[in-house]
Amino acid sequence: MAGGSFSHTPIDVIEVATKYRKINTKIPVPESIPILKKMYSLEAQAMHGQLPMIWDKACGFQVYDKWGNVWLDFTSTIFVANAGHGNKKIVKELKNILDKPLLHTYTYPSQERINYLEYLIKNTPKQFEKAFLLSAGTEATEAALKLMRLNGQKNKKIKNGIICFEGAFHGRTKGAQMMTGDQKAKAWIGYHDPNIYHLPFPYPWNVNNPKDFFNTEIKKLLEKNNLNAKEDLCGFMLESFQGWGAIFYPQEFIEALFSFAREYNILVTFDEMQAGFGRTGKLFGYEHYKVEPDILCCGKGSSSSLPLSIVLASKQIMDLPDIGSMSSTHSANPLSCVAGHQNLKAILDDGLITSSEQLGAIFHQKLNQIKDKYPKHLKYVLGKGLLAALIFIDETGKPLSSLCDIISEKAFQKGLLVVHTGRESIKLAPPLSITKDALLEGIDVLEECIKESI
Repeated sequence: MAGGSFSHTPIDVIEVATKYRKINTKIPVPESIPILKKMYSLEAQAMHGQLPMIWDKACGFQVYDKWGNVWLDFTSTIFVANAGHGNKKIVKELKNILDKPLLHTYTYPSQERINYLEYLIKNTPKQFEKAFLLSAGTEATEAALKLMRLNGQKNKKIKNGIICFEGAFHGRTKGAQMMTGDQKAKAWIGYHDPNIYHLPFPYPWNVNNPKDFFNTEIKKLLEKNNLNAKEDLCGFMLESFQGWGAIFYPQEFIEALFSFAREYNILVTFDEMQAGFGRTGKLFGYEHYKVEPDILCCGKGSSSSLPLSIVLASKQIMDLPDIGSMSSTHSANPLSCVAGHQNLKAILDDGLITSSEQLGAIFHQKLNQIKDKYPKHLKYVLGKGLLAALIFIDETGKPLSSLCDIISEKAFQKGLLVVHTGRESIKLAPPLSITKDALLEGIDVLEECIKESI
């Protein structure tokens, strides 16, 4: 059977009945298995690999199936539902536009699009004067690649080089995968853009002096590739944190990078797909570094629902492409614009950024207490706000990927959904609307799963 590494054999599990969780069947649900098998037979296997459950509805921070089970969601459907599943503000305005009806406009203007753009620009940092609305995160990073190179051409750069980072992920289309720092992920392309380069990521366990590390590595890269920083480089592309482990860059590293970029007229782009819209206790994750990027790429939490990604930059940068030369069929469609508008409004009006910061402090305190109980297995707790990654490494330095698989499956059986990364980390990202008691219940369940698994 296609479908990944998780067992598809229903087993008896302990019944769960709390305020936020309910498990009253075998897990996975026996009736769900034929349905899953049908899906696997009809759909490309690349789409599979998640826990064997069939979502029926999702509200707030809970996910329901049609057999009476309820899960506490620590995934935000993988960093999307920041404002909560089925947020009432979003649902209300989507119903209004469905009743018009106005479902699609291609690139023809709509009032919904205008209203959203005005609100978005007004409520984001002042250097972002214009936006480009798209459907998927990979479209946004591809657009940023184009903008950086167009700006490089304007400034008479010769090689128009882009510097990215090893271990980073920027999407699944060709340009985005060339910027990605995983060699295996882009092997299918068959060749590599010779002017896209990768620096090693400054993992905190490997780097003692982040500033020196940056200066040393950038010098080595320039010398190895025979590059002149002023003439050959046009952009940096970096995630606000490295995704698989919620690993933020050291502050001194970012300061050194920005100093270098400003000296040699190189644009800096932050990929905020996972970090944006309140997730880390700030509107955007890059704000923790106290710097101002030239280009910002957002997705996932941009709408808490419908497909929407965003590129933000100055007028000077955003207007580099000619009229009609950069668009997408579903760009700025009215439904996504309404969802994006109401999502940002909910995040700001309902104080969800403050909630992320305040609940995040409790979140990390509790997770670090768990780490202190199991130091032989749980090595790091990383992240900020309502974002955390638990990195499991044993005393010899061996990554414990299989342990993460076991913990994730046990949590599923107990009514808790966590982000299964497929490697030595488990990521946690509950909707920002989660309550304190629900958050604490989920943490308790997670600790129980860890204790039972080691």
